[in-house]
Amino acid sequence: MPYRWTDTDETILTLWPHRSLPRRGFAAMILLAFTLGTVPLYGLLGTVFLWGLLPFILAMVAALWWGLERSYRDGDILEQLRLQGDQLVLSHKPARGAAKEWACNSYWVRAEMHVSGGPVPFYVTLTGNGRTVEIGAFLSEDERKALYGELQDKLAELHARTGPEGR
Repeated sequence: MPYRWTDTDETILTLWPHRSLPRRGFAAMILLAFTLGTVPLYGLLGTVFLWGLLPFILAMVAALWWGLERSYRDGDILEQLRLQGDQLVLSHKPARGAAKEWACNSYWVRAEMHVSGGPVPFYVTLTGNGRTVEIGAFLSEDERKALYGELQDKLAELHARTGPEGR
C-alpha cells in the first residue's frame, strides 16, 4: 500500500502515489529503447542514410526520457496526517504549488466516503472545524476503501482516548 501508519508520540499517516516503474526500471527502459532503436541502423553503417535516421531515434529516446521524468515529477505528492496534542493536522504537498494544511480538534473529526459524486469513485474526506478536505485522492479505488476503514478505526480510537470533556 502506498501509505504507512507510524505509531509514535504523534500518530502519523503518510500517503504517497504508487510508482509502478522504479528508477532502476526507468534506466532499463531508456537503455532498451535506445538499443532497440539502433537495430535498424546496423545495416546502414558506413552509409549516409545512417545520419538521416539517427536524429529521429535519438529524438524518440529523448521524448521517452522527458515523458517518464514528467511522470515522476507529477507524482511528487505527499500527504501526512499527524496528531499534535489534541489537534489532528493534515498537510498536503502537491507536485507543484504551495503546501496546504488543515487542522481540527481530533475529537470532532469525521471520515466520510463518497461512493459517487466526487472527483473519483469512493472519495475519502475528513470533516471538522467547518471544513471538508480530501485525503488520498491519488490512491487507487481499493486503496481508498482500505484507507477509509483504517481511518475510521484510528478516529474511533482517538475519540475513545480523548473523550468529549472540555470540548
